[in-house]
Amino acid sequence: MASSDHHFADRPGPDSEQPDDTVWTVDRIRALGPVTDIATAARIFGLSRAAAYELAKRGQFPVAVLRFGSRYRIPVAAILHALHLPVADEQPPDPPPPAT
Repeated sequence: MASSDHHFADRPGPDSEQPDDTVWTVDRIRALGPVTDIATAARIFGLSRAAAYELAKRGQFPVAVLRFGSRYRIPVAAILHALHLPVADEQPPDPPPPAT
């Protein structure tokens, strides 16, 4: 197989989105704001959009899902926490003052 050939599973289907090769860094995730949509959260967790919606409907998405009417929103802090990433820029504590 030539190096430009792809496996069938690597190709987007007619109803799927283009493959997303985004690297999700902690800064990129934080830049999403306080909440994000389920499709973005699915990409962060390596899930398909369809799987994400199915898990959300069953209450089994990897983090808490907020539902507003027919829309799902995912708290970005919950994503960071689930991935064991710092939720905020954590500054080291100030050193104690020198003893005099």
